[in-house]
Amino acid sequence: MPPSLTGYYCFVSQKNLEDYLRALFLEFEVEVQFEEDLRITDGRKCQTIVTWEEEQLVCVEKGEVPNRGWRHWLEGETLYLVS
Repeated sequence: MPPSLTGYYCFVSQKNLEDYLRALFLEFEVEVQFEEDLRITDGRKCQTIVTWEEEQLVCVEKGEVPNRGWRHWLEGETLYLVS
């Protein structure tokens, strides 16, 4: 069962904050592929799917550039988002 990521978090680092904020407003259903419109950020569209891999939420973008996406997980009291 996926962990609950509900809670309050404080920034420890603001490295790549703009990318984080762009990813933050993405709406999706887990395990349902959808067309993601990234024309505002980098001029492209791609097919995207978000799945759980153990206790990490993983996004994979299928398009012109392979292996793009992000991972989101909770470790102790630290919430991570790596893209």
